[in-house]
Amino acid sequence: MENHEMDQGVIRKIDIEFLYIDLTVCTRCIGTDVNLRAALSEVSQILKTAGVEVSLRKTLVESEEQAEALGFFSSPTIRVNGKDIALEFRESRCASCETCACNGAVHCRVWVFQGREYTEAPKAMIIDAILREVYRSESLQERPVRPHEVPENLRRFFAGKAALAAVNETSCCPPTEQTACCEPSEKAECCEASDPISCGCR
Repeated sequence: MENHEMDQGVIRKIDIEFLYIDLTVCTRCIGTDVNLRAALSEVSQILKTAGVEVSLRKTLVESEEQAEALGFFSSPTIRVNGKDIALEFRESRCASCETCACNGAVHCRVWVFQGREYTEAPKAMIIDAILREVYRSESLQERPVRPHEVPENLRRFFAGKAALAAVNETSCCPPTEQTACCEPSEKAECCEASDPISCGCR
């Protein structure tokens, strides 16, 4: 007689993964993170009533090797029980990410939901994916067509980010200052440390 009282104990568990390349300047990653948290908040009572426990894991992908190991081919990515919630693989140039690495064009995910394109995962799309997995009325078994290896644009992003980090560690001048301190042809001489105390551009 107590079968219907599913909220008395957790009977199922859903794992949600959020993988991204940046949460400081990438507007697509930031917006998707906000919408994911809002979606989980909105469905929390439904999940509790259905006896479902949600585990959320957020992962900052920082290298090509890590991306390869995680099967991460587009940023940002949301998976529900290991299944990508995006059923179409689409990307477009992301201007905000180009400031992270300064190494050429970076393409981030475009989300397609109910016939429209979004640069951030819509809250309704996230909720729909979670509830479909809960009730299994329509599974997410169809996977979007995606690359079999880390795309070139992500490789450039990670390489540029690593190079930028190396510059920050070895130079006394921040990248913004080095950009404006001298002409490109003079960079090697200008931005090298001319003495143990200061950089050449100072």
